[in-house]
Amino acid sequence: MDGTLSQRRIGLLFLIFCVLFAFAAGRAAWLGVVQADELKAAAVTQQRAQVDVPAHRGTITDRRGVELAVSQPASDVSATPYLVKDPNGVAEKLAPLIERPQGEILRKLTERGKGFVYLARKVPAARAQKVERLEIEGIDATPTSRREYPRDWLASQVLGTVGADGEGLSGLEYRYEDKLRGRDGQRSVVRDATGEAITIRDPRRALAGSDLQLTLDAGIQNRVEEILGEIGQKYRPKGATAVVMDPHSGDVLALGNWPKVNANDVGGAPPTARQNRATGFVYEPGSTFKPFTVAAALEEREVTEDTMFNLPPQIQVADRTIGESHPRGYVSLTTSGILAQSSNVGTIMIGQRLGAKKFDQWVRRFGFGRPTGIDLPGEEGGIVLPLDKYSGSSMGNLPIGQGESVTPIQLASAYSAIANGGVLRTPRLIDKANGKAVRPTPGKRVISEQTSKEVRDMLKGVVAAGGTASEVEIEGYTLAGKTGTANKVDAETGTYSKSRYIASFAGFAPADNPELLITVMVDEPGGGNIYGGEVAAPAFEDIARFALPYLGIAPK
Repeated sequence: MDGTLSQRRIGLLFLIFCVLFAFAAGRAAWLGVVQADELKAAAVTQQRAQVDVPAHRGTITDRRGVELAVSQPASDVSATPYLVKDPNGVAEKLAPLIERPQGEILRKLTERGKGFVYLARKVPAARAQKVERLEIEGIDATPTSRREYPRDWLASQVLGTVGADGEGLSGLEYRYEDKLRGRDGQRSVVRDATGEAITIRDPRRALAGSDLQLTLDAGIQNRVEEILGEIGQKYRPKGATAVVMDPHSGDVLALGNWPKVNANDVGGAPPTARQNRATGFVYEPGSTFKPFTVAAALEEREVTEDTMFNLPPQIQVADRTIGESHPRGYVSLTTSGILAQSSNVGTIMIGQRLGAKKFDQWVRRFGFGRPTGIDLPGEEGGIVLPLDKYSGSSMGNLPIGQGESVTPIQLASAYSAIANGGVLRTPRLIDKANGKAVRPTPGKRVISEQTSKEVRDMLKGVVAAGGTASEVEIEGYTLAGKTGTANKVDAETGTYSKSRYIASFAGFAPADNPELLITVMVDEPGGGNIYGGEVAAPAFEDIARFALPYLGIAPK
C-alpha cells in the first residue's frame, strides 16, 4: 500500500516537473524569438544613451552693447527609469525643483521600458544644482542654456520669442534662427549596471551661434515705449506704434509698440499685443501721404512751392464730393500753404495736375505696395490700387491718402527719402553679426535733392503758426512734419467709419539737415480726441525732445 502511494507521489512530482519545464521552455522560446528584438533594444537603451547637446544661442545687444537677449546656464533634467528605486518619493522631491506636476514626473519615471526620458528642459542653473545635490540614482542634469531677456518688456515684439526646443518662433529670433542657433552637438553616454557612466563621448561638438548687434538704442527705445504707454493710458487706443530712424543710414534706433509684452512671459499677453504693428499693421495713411503727392508734382514740374490755387470749400470728383476736415469758405493757398494746412481740396487739385498714370508711378517709386525689406519676418507690403482698377473718383481719394494702405515702417522709410535728400533706403536693424559689420543695402534715388529740400521747407509750415501741429516746438531746433487723421474702413459695410480713426504724425529734425526721423501712429484713439495734431504730434515732440540731446545732435 505504502509502495503504491509512493509511486503516485513520484508520478505527480514528475508531472509537475514536466509542466514547469514545458512552461519554462515556452517562455524561453517566446523571449528568445518573439520578443528578442524588443528586449535587445531595451538592453541597449539601458546601457547607452544618445543625448543632444544644444549649442549656445547667440546674444542680441543694442548698438551700445546693452544685452537684450542672452542665453543663461541651465540644465535638462532626465531620468533612467529602471534605475529609479522609489518613483513616488523621487517625483515628490523633484516636482518643486523642476516646476513640473508630480503626476507627470511619476508617469515618466514608471516607463520601465525606456532607458532615457526628459523630465524637464532648460531648468535654471540654481534649481538644477539643487537636483544634482539630491544625488538620486537614475536622475541626471545635462548642461544646456536658457533664453532670457534682461530688459523684460523692451523691444519684445522686435526681439521675438524662442520655443522649448530652443528654436526661434517670431521676431529677430525667428528671422536669424540660422545664425543665432549655431549647431547642436551630440553626446554618447555608456553606463554600467549601476547607472554610472563608463564613457562619455561627443561624436559631434556643439558650435555656438553668432551674436547680433542691433541698430536699436536701448535708451531711445525705452523712452519711446514710455511715451506710447502714456498714449495708451490717456487715449485707450487699440494700439500704437512709433519708429525712430536715422534717415541717412536707414538705421532704426527705436521701434516701439503698445500694448507692451513681457518677453519673458509672452503667454501672459493677448495675441493682438504680440503683433509687431510696425511691420504687420496695414492702414490708410490719410494726410501723412500728402507730401508724396506734392513731391511727385514738383518732380514732374506741375507745380512749384509758390504755385497759387484758388480753393473752393469742396471739390467734386466723379460721384464724390470731398471737403476739408473743417468747414471753410473760398481761400487762395500756395502749394506750401496747402501742405501746411493739410487741405484735401488743394492736394486733390495738385494730384489732378499730375494725372492718374504718373501718380501711380510715383506711389510705387516711393516704395508703397511692397515690403521695405527690413530684417523682420512677416512684413506686410501694404495695398496699392492697380492703375487699371482706378475709378472715376480714385484721383479724389488717393492723393489724400485714402484708398491705399501702408505699414508704419513703409511710411517711415518713404519719409526718410524726403528727409535725407531724396534717397530711399531699406530700414536697418542689424548692425553687426558675430562682430562683423553688416553692409547696408544700397539706396535708390527717388527724388532730387532740390525737391527733397522744397518739401522739407513746406513741412516746416505744419509746425509753424497756422499749421496743423503749431503747438509742437523744441527750443533751439527747427522741426518739420505732417499730421494725419484718417477714417478707418468699416469691415461690414465697406464704407468709412464716422467714429473710428487713425491719428498719426511723421516728422524730422533739424528740419534743414535732418538727423532724426520719427513717425507715430495711434489706432482708434478714444476720449474724443482723434486728430493727429492732438494725439500723435505731442508724442513726436516728446520723443524728439529726449532723442536729440541724447544723440548729441546740436540745436539748429
